[in-house]
Amino acid sequence: MQFGEILKGKEVEGKEKHVPAIELIRGHGSTGADFVRVVVGKEVPHPNTVEHHIEWVELFGITKDGKTIDFGRMNFEPVHSEPIASFHINNIDNFKAFCALEYCNIHGVWQNCIEV
Repeated sequence: MQFGEILKGKEVEGKEKHVPAIELIRGHGSTGADFVRVVVGKEVPHPNTVEHHIEWVELFGITKDGKTIDFGRMNFEPVHSEPIASFHINNIDNFKAFCALEYCNIHGVWQNCIEV
């Protein structure tokens, strides 16, 4: 088995929305900071109970020269937090794509990528 075989995407999406939505936020605030925000359940909220919840979101960037950057992981506590993660990105124009992974404690690992 290959790692890619366990990743799920839009093609198998069910009634609960698992595919992480990726949003670019450019020039935010007085400092003009750039962010990438990852939201799970943007259109249809994902359950957020102890029994069924999103445990974490992780973000990767692919630079224009093909290098992969791991921006980190945000963990979520069921019931007390929502699966929304914001990552401050320096030099966002140096990236050609961003990819996010998220883990649902019942339905596994889901992925999504966007090109910049």
